[in-house]
Amino acid sequence: MRRLLARIKNLFLPDKQLSAQLEHILGFKPKHLPYYQLALVHRSKHDELSRNNERLEYLGDAFIGAIVGEYLFKKYPTQSEGFLTELRSRIVRRETLNNLANRMGLQKLVQYNTHDRGFERSHIFGNALEALVGAVYLDQGYSKTRTFIIKQLLQKYVDIEMMASTDINYKNQLLNWAQTNRQILSFEVMEDKRDGSRRMFTVGILLNETLLCEGTAFNKKDAGQVAARKALDIIGVQNTL
Repeated sequence: MRRLLARIKNLFLPDKQLSAQLEHILGFKPKHLPYYQLALVHRSKHDELSRNNERLEYLGDAFIGAIVGEYLFKKYPTQSEGFLTELRSRIVRRETLNNLANRMGLQKLVQYNTHDRGFERSHIFGNALEALVGAVYLDQGYSKTRTFIIKQLLQKYVDIEMMASTDINYKNQLLNWAQTNRQILSFEVMEDKRDGSRRMFTVGILLNETLLCEGTAFNKKDAGQVAARKALDIIGVQNTL
């Protein structure tokens, strides 16, 4: 493991510079830098599982879901299970996490295949954010991980009150528009391909049997949402996000 992490280190900036950048993002100074270096390596840079961030992504995803769920449970003591589940799903969805990662500046640190333009449309930076949370847990423990998610992510970058009061389901907004305006709208899977160990889907939106736009993501639901958001912009409907 030490030999592997030493090889990962060679991909990055000098330790002091990377540590300073991470400290700005995390709100604390990393103890064991190699955990974070591994969290910032996408599989397009190293396909070998032990040399990319997929396992840390799995770990961070679990903590984000649990801690966000606990935070919402305490913040909204009178709301129903359905409300809490929907709001949590909005916060932890791939598009939201990807936007958070970009606002934090994480995209400047992630190592990936920059020659593949498809990655610019995917959620690799949101995935790296999940991996970063996994690294925080391994480096700092649960309490610090919880503090990081709440203070550095939720309270700093997420307007939860706005999310709770608006409809950000782009697909539903688009379907409502089509029904109101008596338009024929359909969602179709245009492409289903492998991207390393995962599948990437492209969903197209047909308006009156004519292709309007497409969206790409690592699952059909997110791809449909990406496409629907584009469609709302194209047809000139102001979305609520």
